[in-house]
Amino acid sequence: MAPVEGQQVEPPAVKMDADLLKKLSSQPPTEPRLKHGIPMQVLRALMLGTWLNCCCIVVFATQLVGAPLYFINKHLYYSYMAYTKECFGLVITALTQLGAPTLFRVSGDASIRGQLHLTKDGLLETRFPDRLVLIANHQVYTDWIYLWWQAYTNRMHGRLFIILKESLKYIPVLGQGMMFYGFIFMARKWLSDKPRLQHRLEKLKTLKTQQTGSDSSKAQYDPMWLMIFPEGTNLSINTKRRSDEYGVKQSFPPLRHAILPRSTGLFFCLQQLRGTVDWVYDCTIAYEGPPKGSYPDKYFTLRSTYGQGRPPTSVNMHWRRFAVSDIPLDDQKEFDEWLRDRWTEKDELLNQYFETGRFPSALAGTIEATDQCSDEQRVAASAGFVESNVRLHHWSELISIFMVLGSLAFLCRILGSMWSKQ
Repeated sequence: MAPVEGQQVEPPAVKMDADLLKKLSSQPPTEPRLKHGIPMQVLRALMLGTWLNCCCIVVFATQLVGAPLYFINKHLYYSYMAYTKECFGLVITALTQLGAPTLFRVSGDASIRGQLHLTKDGLLETRFPDRLVLIANHQVYTDWIYLWWQAYTNRMHGRLFIILKESLKYIPVLGQGMMFYGFIFMARKWLSDKPRLQHRLEKLKTLKTQQTGSDSSKAQYDPMWLMIFPEGTNLSINTKRRSDEYGVKQSFPPLRHAILPRSTGLFFCLQQLRGTVDWVYDCTIAYEGPPKGSYPDKYFTLRSTYGQGRPPTSVNMHWRRFAVSDIPLDDQKEFDEWLRDRWTEKDELLNQYFETGRFPSALAGTIEATDQCSDEQRVAASAGFVESNVRLHHWSELISIFMVLGSLAFLCRILGSMWSKQ
């Protein structure tokens, strides 16, 4: 609990917490190990795969039911698809909670003070704006799952838009579902990608309403988190080698723990959204487990995380934000330099993580832990970290996944009974 104004905190308790935090930070990262043999892996794959596939089919069928709304009321259609996107966010959160329990450790710099919190039951709660552009380093394929859960902690899991490679839209059911979500598929050919990207961005800056009265000059837009991985691909031996070779040719300083970012797509997005989005939120992701100098893609695949029961020991995120008005968007060379500078800083953050097991935090004293939180959560909160497991607020939230189809089936049954009685 936060101390009452004028109340002195007992020095021994503060010293004990600081010592415990130092001890936790000095522990070497725990290398993940396989928890299950082949029979259990097969059983887990069947159970978790059945859950995921069935829910994806239900969500996709729900989307098909609501698809005609596009021709009736566009705003109602997009709100309905946001609901189905929330459902999918609940599906993957439940999948992670059951099949790959993961500890989240979140910190940030002074720019996000007051935006990270712990709920009464010890769950991460973020209070980021309803409209922002989210950029992050790309470590492994599960990055988007954990970032989607981060959006869930902000009640924005239905308003997340992801820029991703075009081949993913051809995955049966999932690909078509992502098209309904309004995700932006890129073929990595700028001449063909640019008009497609511009078309989608126009939809993301469409006015929802025009406020009246004293706020008549202020436009109101639909909530939106646009997520971009500027590196364009995940970190691996091959992608790091290609990035380093390109950096040498361009005389860029080498990065130790990340890939050089590509500026074209992000530059275009920020130019198009300027005036409708105020902030760029930058997330630096690191996974506990792999030793320094190795690459997490060798440890944390979708198969190892969910099938083999080898999730990361912890997922660590460091957040900071930048005002769009302070970003050079009138000259791409200046923007390219700005983005590389941010990635150089990100590389330093990652290096500190690998050296100490923690990202830095400027949030000490700003995070309140309740009596229901664990001792570890209270110690972490006092040092400026939020520690929380990836989980739902309550299992009853899953009911919403089946609500539309269930209601439709119930209505059809009633109408069938009425028809048979005639």
